[in-house]
Amino acid sequence: MASNTPAPESPFRTGVFSEGGAAPSVGEWNPTAETVRPVRGRHRQRVMKQRGGFARSSTVLGVGVIAAVGAGGIATAQNKPAVSISLPDALVDSLPDVEDLPGVGSFMSDDAAEPDTADTADTASYETMGGIGEEVGASSGTTAAEALRSRILEQAEEQQAGAEAAATAAAEKAAAEKAAEAAEKAEKEAEKEAEEKAKKKAEAEAAAKKAEEKRAAEAAAAKAAEKAEAERAAKLAGSFSLPTSSYRITATYGQSGPMWSSGQHTGLDFAAPAGTPVKAVGGATVKSAGWSGAAYGYLIVLQLSDGTEAWYAHLSSMTVSAGQKVAPGETIGRVGSTGNSSAPHLHLEIKTSGGSGIDPMAWLRGKGLTV
Repeated sequence: MASNTPAPESPFRTGVFSEGGAAPSVGEWNPTAETVRPVRGRHRQRVMKQRGGFARSSTVLGVGVIAAVGAGGIATAQNKPAVSISLPDALVDSLPDVEDLPGVGSFMSDDAAEPDTADTADTASYETMGGIGEEVGASSGTTAAEALRSRILEQAEEQQAGAEAAATAAAEKAAAEKAAEAAEKAEKEAEKEAEEKAKKKAEAEAAAKKAEEKRAAEAAAAKAAEKAEAERAAKLAGSFSLPTSSYRITATYGQSGPMWSSGQHTGLDFAAPAGTPVKAVGGATVKSAGWSGAAYGYLIVLQLSDGTEAWYAHLSSMTVSAGQKVAPGETIGRVGSTGNSSAPHLHLEIKTSGGSGIDPMAWLRGKGLTV
């Protein structure tokens, strides 16, 4: 049995593939250049690439990564010593050629003209994972699995922090939008309330102004009416006059008593000292002036412009004559006690144009005079 130079010693027992202490084989066998078929084509390239301890295909690389993570990391796996492998020549001679394997012949052919894109990708993947292995190996006391786990956790934490930040930003944005909407709504309500208040205030002010104007108008109207009344009274006072002065009323119109032949008094008596001037009650014409018998004594009859007649009786003297025109307040005679009279006084009667008697006091007051 042919053999090559034995491999370096290892902690494993030779001739077996386990460390459990199984019975050793009859002898040692190591493949040599004479006993092993030459490797050709891309397979040779793959073997050369595998000398670092890793398969270059993506499938083996994935298995290697999982094995490294599960077994304690790539760095730990690389630090283990190499294992010696021996195969009998008969087994080697019975192995089929690589080209004869189904689906492997073209993959392991010597055609190196076509670029091996998979090898390129595998190389990049390996270099990347090799970088991880180196980094993990450089870390003191830290396994590759722990380093990978830490990096994954960091990325997860970063993603979680990013998600939380995004959620917080979204919540803040929603809260800001809601606050802005509420503020806008409150502002609109405040504006509406202010407008309503302003409207009510304007209406109240308008009502108050209208009421004030009404009160002012009523006051002005009352003042105007008072002024008109005063003017009318002044005019009447200027147009009419009391028949005498320094008097007192001793008998009124319609008063009953045995002193009057008709049983009732037909005029208004102004008791005054004898000789007190007697005046025309208004602008008039002297209709008659003279003695009128025992009932009236000396009597003057004035006819006013509207036909009303004023009779002055019991005069002591007369200063006008029939047909004469007199002005209001002009002296036409003097108080006496002639005729049927018990004391000096002026007996005044007022008759309508038709000759009917009326109350002299009411007539004088109707002319604006105070009796």
